[in-house]
Amino acid sequence: MTIENDKVVTLHYSLFNADDGSEIENSRETGEPMAYLHGYNNIIKGLEAALTGKAVGDEVDVTVSPEDAYGEYDNTLFQRISRKYLKHAGKLSPGKVVTVSTDEGPRMLTVLKVGLKTVDVDANHPLAGQSLRFVVEITDIRDASEEEKAHKHAHGVGGHQH
Repeated sequence: MTIENDKVVTLHYSLFNADDGSEIENSRETGEPMAYLHGYNNIIKGLEAALTGKAVGDEVDVTVSPEDAYGEYDNTLFQRISRKYLKHAGKLSPGKVVTVSTDEGPRMLTVLKVGLKTVDVDANHPLAGQSLRFVVEITDIRDASEEEKAHKHAHGVGGHQH
């Protein structure tokens, strides 16, 4: 079986900044592999494209440009918002990354400045503008259930729980 649309793929990955080689994330540190539904934009498009056609046991080492990852850095994505929208995030300080719900789904914001009633945030994804290197080991591929296809994401271990 190979990776194609409507398959649930389980994998371990290491994520590096492609420019300086520093490790950003490693799924083996958590012990749990990640599962996603292929063909539904659940992972960045450059990585999804590189995994298409691969099989269980394959290792993929791919560098993804910013436009195929989290986009170019946009200097216009700075906002001043009311602190009340971030009360769920606990103590705020510059550099802290918080997640907020938007009409387009969850969005990560980086706190720039904390005022008495407002917070200045950068709405770029923390990895925007970076070339990313993924080292991936594919551990499982299975057919997606009708429910997973309807919900447009994987369920169960490493996927999304309901």
